[in-house]
Amino acid sequence: MSAPQLVVHRDKELMAQAAAARLITKIVDAQAARGSASVVLTGGRNGNGLLAALAAAPARDAIDWSRLDLWWGDERFLPEGDPERNVTQARQALLDSVSLDPSRVHPMPASDGPHGGDADTAAAAYARELAAAAGPEDHGDVPTFDVLMLGVGPDTHVASLFPEHPGVRETERTVVGVHGAPKPPPTRISLTLPAIRAAREVWLLAAGEDKANAARIALSGAGEIQAPAAGAYGRARTLWLLDSAAASQLPRGLYPPASA
Repeated sequence: MSAPQLVVHRDKELMAQAAAARLITKIVDAQAARGSASVVLTGGRNGNGLLAALAAAPARDAIDWSRLDLWWGDERFLPEGDPERNVTQARQALLDSVSLDPSRVHPMPASDGPHGGDADTAAAAYARELAAAAGPEDHGDVPTFDVLMLGVGPDTHVASLFPEHPGVRETERTVVGVHGAPKPPPTRISLTLPAIRAAREVWLLAAGEDKANAARIALSGAGEIQAPAAGAYGRARTLWLLDSAAASQLPRGLYPPASA
C-alpha cells in the first residue's frame, strides 16, 4: 500500500492539462522501459476532461499509440454506442483521433453484446480477458497496469464501487456486475478494489466544490466500505490530483508538493 500524495491545481482546466502531461510522461517512460504501456481509463467529467486535454497536447505524439493497452475501470451497462457509455465518450474525446491497435483496446461489454443483458456474466467475461493478459510477473489475475485512473464521486465512490454496496466488499473477484447503483444507470460493470490495487500507480481525480467533502472523508482515515476512494491505492504510488475547489476542505498540511 502506498501512502497518498496530493497535487492541487488552481482550477479544473489546469488540472486536466497537467494530468495529461503527467500521463504522457508515464506512458513514454513505460514504453521505453518495457516496450509497451498499460493504462486504465475512467469516465466522468474529470476523466473525459483529461482525455480532451491529452488530445489537444502537442506532446501526445511522443506516445507510440500502437504499443498502448487500454482498459476501463467501470462501465455503464448500456448498448454499444450509447452516448452514456464511458468508451463512447473516450472515443469522442481522444481515441478516434490516435492510431491505436484495436486488439489492445479493451472496452467492457455492452448490454447488447454476446452476454445479453446479464451484467454478471459480462463482468466474468471481462475478468477472463484481464486474466488472459496477465503474465507470470503480474500479481494475480490482472495485468500490472502502469497507471489506473479513477474519478471520485461526491459520495466517495470510485469506478462503480459505491459506499456500503456489495461490490466494494468483494475480495476475490476482479470484476463484478453492479446492480441498484445509486446513480443512473443502475446496472454497471466495475473493477473491484483488489484489481485496482494491482496497478503500479493509481490516480484519483477530483475537481469542483461538489467533490470537496468526498476528498476530505477519503483522505481522513475513513474505511473503504463507507468511503471506497479510501481503499483505492497503487503498489508504487497513489496520487490524488485535485483542483483548489475539491481541496478546499482539506487541511493545508495534508498536501505538501508531490514529487514528479
